[in-house]
Amino acid sequence: MASRFELLLICVCSLFLALAHSKTLKRDVKALNEIKASLGWRVVYSWVGDDPCGDGDLPPWSGVTCSTQGDYRVVTELEVYAVSIVGPFPIAVTNLLDLTRLDLHNNKLTGPIPPQIGRLKRLKVLNLRWNKLQDVIPPEIGELKRLTHLYLSFNSFKGEIPKELAALPELRYLYLQENRLIGRIPAELGTLQNLRHLDVGNNHLVGTIRELIRFDGSFPALRNLYLNNNYLSGGIPAQLSNLTNLEIVYLSYNKFIGNIPFAIAHIPKLTYLYLDHNQFTGRIPDAFYKHPFLKEMYVEGNMFKAGVNPIGTHKVLEVSDADFVV
Repeated sequence: MASRFELLLICVCSLFLALAHSKTLKRDVKALNEIKASLGWRVVYSWVGDDPCGDGDLPPWSGVTCSTQGDYRVVTELEVYAVSIVGPFPIAVTNLLDLTRLDLHNNKLTGPIPPQIGRLKRLKVLNLRWNKLQDVIPPEIGELKRLTHLYLSFNSFKGEIPKELAALPELRYLYLQENRLIGRIPAELGTLQNLRHLDVGNNHLVGTIRELIRFDGSFPALRNLYLNNNYLSGGIPAQLSNLTNLEIVYLSYNKFIGNIPFAIAHIPKLTYLYLDHNQFTGRIPDAFYKHPFLKEMYVEGNMFKAGVNPIGTHKVLEVSDADFVV
């Protein structure tokens, strides 16, 4: 009787044989070859053969991951980053309907994201950060219901943050910092039950925190809130303490005013609180200085009363996108 190890070995070998003898779906072969024709030599030189999933002795193309579905192989991941791709977003990508991961970050892509991006219904990770993409963020991204990670930071997107992003039930990480976004942050984002990280820093956004969290039960899973370097105004509402999972609150370089509510000191795991370079006044309650988890609190550049001191040593807080890529 065959051992479990032998059975496992047989299953693994059968899987590899099936992958090796399956044909790649013509749709995906056509799409990848169109992409190949549009890319620069840095990518093309390593994409040998006509079949992106490999053919005979030829391996799959670099950055291309395939899997077997029935009698065919399909492309499920495309990762072509930091290779100086120049030009518009390759629209043929939107024909790869089985993609779960699309990573084109750190290139020189220009122009808009095409609305056809909404066709990629199985996409979980979309990483386009560090490009030169422009125009508005297409609302069709809201059709990607399986999306968990969205990285659009460090581009030149303009216009408002589309409310359609609130229709992504699985979204955990949303990076929109370092663009040219205007208007208010949609309060509808607060209905995202799984959102852990929201970064809209370094844009041209207006509005108040009270507006952002106006819905009951807003941001139930949020840990990191980056609102820095915008034109946000008003005070910090005591209701912010209802976001009990917050660990980082980054409010630096805005136009916030008023006193710091005592209730904020009761956010259980608050670790980093950046209040600097606003127009806050009054004193900071002693409870902040006794908080068991609060490591850093920056207060300079405000109108606090004498005796208000920071906690920790002031340095630029950097949380890399890579920390959250899966």
